[in-house]
Amino acid sequence: MEIMDDGEYRQNLRRDMIARRRALSPETHASLSAAVRARLDDAFPALAELIVGFCWPVQNEPDLRPLVAELIARGGRVALPVVVRPGEPLAFREWWPEQPLTPDRYDIPTPTDGDFLVPQVLLLPVNAFDADHYRIGYGGGFFDRTLASLAPRPLAIGIGFDFQKVESIRPAAHDLPLDAMATESGVSRRAER
Repeated sequence: MEIMDDGEYRQNLRRDMIARRRALSPETHASLSAAVRARLDDAFPALAELIVGFCWPVQNEPDLRPLVAELIARGGRVALPVVVRPGEPLAFREWWPEQPLTPDRYDIPTPTDGDFLVPQVLLLPVNAFDADHYRIGYGGGFFDRTLASLAPRPLAIGIGFDFQKVESIRPAAHDLPLDAMATESGVSRRAER
């Protein structure tokens, strides 16, 4: 039996979990997304008082747009990430529901104008996560660089589905753990080490 190195394991895990998520029916995805939003809102009722960075849902990630629209309606400010340059931390531009968006180099809808904000909370999609609150994203390292560069560090909350939890993602040295993880069944917070 051949043992995979960590990089190959992570690449296969990312591919398999994206395929599982993309296979969700529209009805199942909508139901799971609604449950994730409800758990997140229940666990963090003060989100509307903070600047919240979130990600436009791609590849059947949980859809947080109804929740962030509600945060705006409650007086909150939300922002979407903008890739300034590969290899650098992300910037965040304010978002509102009517704002025009343009696909970026990764084909993700991105605001081309609006104020740049520094998020106090980041809602980060995951492709996989583990009990120690490490996540696998898409492999570009953007969020790890961003979390490492922001001071004070924003509260980092992973967003995903229960089936994406694995025993270990085999974190690399540069990986930073999330502070909490929200799925359709609840929110877990990382224990202080």
